[in-house]
Formats: sequence, structure tokens, C-alpha cells
Amino acid sequence: MSTIRTLTLACLLMSTGILWSEPTGSPIRPLAQDFVVVGRSPDPQKIPLYSPTILRLDSGRLVAAYTFFDRNKGGTKEEVMLTSDDGGATWQERARLPRLQGRLFRAGDSLYYLATGRGLAIFRSDDDGESWGAASLLSDSEDTWNQTPANVWYANGNIYLAFERGTEKARDLNAWAPAEKGLVLLRAREGDDLTKPEAWTQSSMLVFADLIDGLRENNPDTDYFGVPFFAYDYPDRHPVGGGHSMSPPGWVEPNVVQITDPAHYWYDPMGKTFHILSRSHTGGTNLACLTKVTELPDGSMEMSLEKVPSGKSMLFVPVPGGHMRFHLLYDEQTKLYWLLGSQSTDSMTRAELLPPERYSLPNNERHRMVLYFSKNLVDWCFAGLVAMTDDPSQARHYASMDIDGEDLVILSRSGDAEAKSAHETNIITFHRVKNFRDLVY
Repeated sequence: MSTIRTLTLACLLMSTGILWSEPTGSPIRPLAQDFVVVGRSPDPQKIPLYSPTILRLDSGRLVAAYTFFDRNKGGTKEEVMLTSDDGGATWQERARLPRLQGRLFRAGDSLYYLATGRGLAIFRSDDDGESWGAASLLSDSEDTWNQTPANVWYANGNIYLAFERGTEKARDLNAWAPAEKGLVLLRAREGDDLTKPEAWTQSSMLVFADLIDGLRENNPDTDYFGVPFFAYDYPDRHPVGGGHSMSPPGWVEPNVVQITDPAHYWYDPMGKTFHILSRSHTGGTNLACLTKVTELPDGSMEMSLEKVPSGKSMLFVPVPGGHMRFHLLYDEQTKLYWLLGSQSTDSMTRAELLPPERYSLPNNERHRMVLYFSKNLVDWCFAGLVAMTDDPSQARHYASMDIDGEDLVILSRSGDAEAKSAHETNIITFHRVKNFRDLVY
């Protein structure tokens, strides 16, 4: 082939893009950077807003709630209940309830708001969230329950919710207490009156510190994978530099799911096994804690650790953002688990060198809200950056989500320039990820 013919062919190939194309790389663009402010603190230095929860009804109505936490002496602490009938563009406040940090869910013909704190208070609405009845206590008033808004699971005519419970040892710690938190699973029939204590069954409980030899002696049997990342000083906090400290390791903020794929190692063909994924507190990143709950023939539920084929127990499982609160949602249409959480970008900077706008330990970044999907709860695919800020003190985090047709609707605990910190946030923001299933690849 002559040189002229070779050059001519090359030019033709380049003109069709076979040998040459324009660069395709570009920065990641947030999926839902724009937002609607659903709630704003009147005093950001003293009144943070916490614990957003959102629910989409069959009618298309959106129901939401968040915590108004007035730290002023004698200040009001209450849950703000809202609805939207225009897809989240505008919101109407419907009620203020005296119990905090709960989650919204539907069961039968009613909506429920299950709060935390002493006595495990529950409220019911029979008019799609326009009004709410008085609180009913599901447990002894001295029992302490903790949880941020998390998912719910429906199976076999039942509803399942994972919770943390306080313990005597948790109250004795001079530190944050995930080491002594107990995890439990609650179950109730969908058609029952869920304001009645007898409607609910509770699983056995596992406490994190009971599972790891030497944890309470500050010598945990967890070598070779960097857990915990920092030293700790049970039952106290341990300084790590820069005014930051490490509390004893543990778990908090559980979600509940079931394995639906018959090919999965942990699949239960009888449908009696549930898996609990919880935020892990280790000082490191991208690990969650894993337990399972088995329904026994007598109707009781037993929590235990999951096993891998080698016979070893699996307490930790790789989950992006599993070191912070995350929200799990199963989509029947795609048969995928969707995870909404926080992205760490700078966990290896020494604690004493962190800038003042950073909150807590180096792994505790809260200004990037990200979305992942998985077919098996272990292998996670990045779906996109939902929303972010350039200032680590202005959070987009601790969000809840639900499916609204082809979209994801998200309620985020957020902050702007007036926020006290990334933790003490001053706004609740609504975001919409359009056509979220198109993100699957």
C-alpha cells in the first residue's frame, strides 16, 4: 500500500472516530444538587435539626418528619411532621410530636411514626399524615431505645424494623457507647394495631462488646485488618490529637434486609433469615457490621453472627460509607439494594492536623452524599454523587429515601454557612434523583 493511500485511509478512519475521538473525561456531576428547604433552624447555634425520615404513599403524597432539638434551657424538643402533595416542591406542617428521632412507615391502612428514647413511643395516623394520635409506649418506660431513621422490611405479612437498645454497661461508659449497644429486630403483623405492645415480637439481643474477646480490657482480638484504627481506653475516651478522641469500638444505626437471590451463599429458601447491616465505629472507613436474625418454629427470633463457607464468623462486611450512618432500600424492579450514605475522602490525615471545620475523627466526613447499588450486599457499584458542598462544616448526610415512581426522593440532614458544625446542622433539605434505575450498569 502506498504512503498516500495509507494516509488517506488513516484520515478516513480518524474522521469516523475509529482511531480518534474527543476526550470523554469530566468531573462527576451531582445527581440532585438542587434542593428544597423543608425545615430551617431559627437559632443554628442552639437549635440543630436532626433525623429526617420520608415516606411516599400510594396516592403520591410524601410524608416527612425531622427532629427540632432546642438546646436552650427549657427549650422544646419535638418531631415536626409534614406532608407534600406536589412532589416535594412545597410542604405543609401537620403536627409536632413530643418524641424524637423516629421513622415513618406504613402498615395496613395506617401510617406510624416509631420514635426512640425511653419507652419506645409510637404514634398513628389514619388520614395519610394530616393528623396524629397520642403516643403509646411499646416497652417499659425505663427501657432506652436508640436509632436514627432507618429502613423497614416487609415479608410474609409482617413488618420488620432493626433497633439499638441501651444496656446497663452503656450507661456506665464515660464515652460514646456503641461498644455496649444491643441490636434487636422487631416484628409485627401489618394488619394489627401497632400501637399495642402485644402486637410486637422482639428478637434476642447481641451486644458488640460481648462478641470480641478482650474488647473491655482494651486488647481486642482483632488483628491484621486495622480494627480499631485508633487506640481506645474502655470505659473512657482516648485522645488521638487535635482535641479529638476515640470511644470504644462498636455498632449503631442498623438496617434490616433479606437475601432474595437463590444463588447467594446466605440465601434462605424458607424466608426465615434476615440480615442486619449496621454502622461500624472503628475509627476506620468503609466497613459495616453484619448480624443475622432467624425466625424459629415457635415464632421467636434469634440474632447471631453470619458464617462464611470456611466456617468463620463474619462480623464486618465491606460497605462504602459503612463507618457512618447509611440508609438501605430494596427495589423490586431492579432486584437491587440501594445504599445512600457518606463518602470519606481524607481519613488518613493525622487528627491533630485536621482543619477546624472538620468534625470529630478523620473518617467522620459528612459533606458528600453518595448513592450505590448492589445485587448481594457485599459488592457495591457506585451510582453517583447525590449532593455535596465544598465546605466540610456544611453537611449533606444522614439522609432517608424512598421510591417515587422512577425517582428517588431523599430527605437530608444538611447545613449551610450558618450551621454550627457538620453534626449540628441547621436545615433539612429535600432532593430528587430522577430516573435512578438508569444509573444501573
